[in-house]
Amino acid sequence: MLGRPMSRALEQLEKMPRVRLGHAPTPLEAMANLGRSHGGRPMYVKRDDCTGLAFGGNKVRQLEFYLGEAVAAGADTVLISGAVQSNFTRLTAAACATLGLQCHIQLEQRVPKTDPTYNASGNVILDRLLGATLHSYAHGEDEEGADRRLHEIADRLSTHARTPYVIHLAPGHRPLGALGYLVAARELLDQIARDSLVIDEIVVASGSGNTHAGLLFGLRALGSRIPVTGVCVRRGAKDQFGRIKTRLQQIADLLSVDPVTDDDDILLTDAVLAPGYGQLNEPTLAAIKTAAQLEGLILDPVYTGKSMAGFLQRAEVVEPGRSLLFIHTGGQPALFAYEKDLSVALD
Repeated sequence: MLGRPMSRALEQLEKMPRVRLGHAPTPLEAMANLGRSHGGRPMYVKRDDCTGLAFGGNKVRQLEFYLGEAVAAGADTVLISGAVQSNFTRLTAAACATLGLQCHIQLEQRVPKTDPTYNASGNVILDRLLGATLHSYAHGEDEEGADRRLHEIADRLSTHARTPYVIHLAPGHRPLGALGYLVAARELLDQIARDSLVIDEIVVASGSGNTHAGLLFGLRALGSRIPVTGVCVRRGAKDQFGRIKTRLQQIADLLSVDPVTDDDDILLTDAVLAPGYGQLNEPTLAAIKTAAQLEGLILDPVYTGKSMAGFLQRAEVVEPGRSLLFIHTGGQPALFAYEKDLSVALD
């Protein structure tokens, strides 16, 4: 039975503009081979790489609420920033195509790579194929500056009779995307109950914070105490803790409900982050190979490869017999942008 926090949150969710973009529910599958390789530990994967729409991924759920607001506001053009190999920008371009909206993408130089394949393949070629207009931003760690530049582009578009909608990069704006993972939390708990599963810990990539915080908020509001460990893929655990804490409060404010989490709910590891965002390391390479060769799961070097590396590290330290669930947030097109690095590792 739903407690009051989630029933109130659901009432507010129903009032939020939303467009349906994804395939849901996404599968919840056992990873039997991976589990056997870790002493028979039960291991599962929530396949949010199967949300449909241009290779899918977690951002499909988030865009249902961002673009719901854009459509409700009468926007005809959407602007967004992201790293060169951003999954979010690729899916924004795809969603705009389905909704008949123009899309402008600002690509930041967030990863110190000059490899031509990285700058032209993977998500970049898909951005172009999907009809987006591309812009460049030279700085990769200036979220506020990137947003200001987007608004300058939006202002120019407004003078040409366009009605723009900006999806912001920096914190301090309403985390509409996190609402997609409140929906996902309910979906996940329904699947766990349907299949009579016991899940002792969930592991998910923690970057912008919308997926991590939205899932955690939804679980707690529904009365679930399953721990959620975020694997840091963008910044260290200390800085990410503050970001997730802020996101959780923003979600409560957005839905006009009391907070349902406390600081002890925010679990993070940055053990596989170095040398930084979008940069490969040995645990990530090993995790990508292991997932592919044991489970046929394709992971990317930026998000899911690192979060799987964190997942496998958790499997080494969590009490034997306890079950782990991995949230596969997609991102496979970025794999092709790392062809040079991966070829060396696979030789």
